[in-house]
Amino acid sequence: MMMYAPVVLAAGKGTRMRSTLPKVLHPLAGLPLLAHVLNALDGIPHTADFAPLLATLASAKPLAVVGYGASEVERVFGERCFYALQEPQLGTGHALMAARHALDTLEPQPEIVLVCYGDTPLISSEVLARLIVEHVERGATLTFLTAITGQPSDFGRVVRDADGQAREIVEMKRATGEQKLIKEVNSGVYCFERAWLWSALETLPENPAGEYYLTDLARSASEQGQTVATVSGTMSETVGINDRVQLAEAEQVMRRRVLERLMYAGVTIIDPATTYIDAHVEIGPDSVILPGTMITGKTRIGSFCRIGPGSTIDNSVLGDGCVVRNSALEEAILEEGVRMGPFSHCRPGAHLARNVRMGNFGEVKNSYVGPETDMHHFSYLGDATVGEHVNIGAGTITVNYDGVRKNRTTIGDEASIGSDTMLVAPVIVGEHATTGAGAVVTRDVPPWSIVAGVPARILRMKEPPHVSQGEDEKKE
Repeated sequence: MMMYAPVVLAAGKGTRMRSTLPKVLHPLAGLPLLAHVLNALDGIPHTADFAPLLATLASAKPLAVVGYGASEVERVFGERCFYALQEPQLGTGHALMAARHALDTLEPQPEIVLVCYGDTPLISSEVLARLIVEHVERGATLTFLTAITGQPSDFGRVVRDADGQAREIVEMKRATGEQKLIKEVNSGVYCFERAWLWSALETLPENPAGEYYLTDLARSASEQGQTVATVSGTMSETVGINDRVQLAEAEQVMRRRVLERLMYAGVTIIDPATTYIDAHVEIGPDSVILPGTMITGKTRIGSFCRIGPGSTIDNSVLGDGCVVRNSALEEAILEEGVRMGPFSHCRPGAHLARNVRMGNFGEVKNSYVGPETDMHHFSYLGDATVGEHVNIGAGTITVNYDGVRKNRTTIGDEASIGSDTMLVAPVIVGEHATTGAGAVVTRDVPPWSIVAGVPARILRMKEPPHVSQGEDEKKE
């Protein structure tokens, strides 16, 4: 089986980003730029249009050539890549030279080296697969991706001979007036025959800035009579991110792709222009996303949900049939059928069980709320465990912080907490217990008791429904 080795050039600082963060770590649709490129590489074998040929190819783990902020890049991506250090950074040709030792240690040895850039997050698996397929079918020494653009700007121009064969890539600074009029430009993605590549890199000329460019390899291959092939793509896929303006433009493209993927999968998005969903988000069919909603991180939302308008959900899990109106969730879990909002807030560690109903301006933090529980408006549950079928009256607060440590509140099944109750933790409210409106509970409340006052005292005990008057008489 033939093998190819993906190499991602990711060593640049990104001076025009005006940032201490390595350029390839800047976020786009919730993922670092480099992550989008690695995702595209991962998707190559699954590209259906070229399945028969791709089935005969195997891929090595991607090699990232790092430089500025190398340790930070390695910390973020860990074992997803292996790494080569380019130090100092002397151009794209020099970067690939830095990868040689790492690639030469691979077993089995790859026949093809696929090169792309870590700052091109819009590249797709499909165009990378087309490049590899063209390279293999043509038996080419070098295959590179091109694009036609009405504004070539500073991209390298693709110079062809009378037969239409690509002969060289001319950088804009070295281009003649005639060459600057060429609309076909180099997109910076290459396939190389490995057996030819290393010796060719050793002959790369040094440019006036003391750097070595991969673009010069096209001319070297042509002059040697090697087969040079091209694949035509689009500028939108291969444009590099060099500053914050380009980052914002790429964000729009990527987010539109994400929304279209979800819509084609059965999700209704009422107004894509005001809806922001990260690349890793999963949403089940027949869910509806209303305007002004932002869903980020690794959030998973089930089917038949209704989210928004104006909701924000981050790194949370929602079951089927949830409704989240004008509310915020952070690292929270909502089981099926939960309804919350408007203007409710689930902070990290919140877990709302099946069919919980949470009213407006309610807040839950690091707490479990049991099935079928009603939590009414203006209530706060922090560091609490609440049973099932509990009624939490409006304005209820768990006083969980004593100035030194967080303390826990436990509320048993079918308890009823009166409006404006303060539960001063640590405290336990037993099953079927009731607190009166405005109670300040500082001691544990026994099951089936009714308490009220400041501080709360037992008024009387309720009779469990399964104990009848006749049974009491027999006991006497």
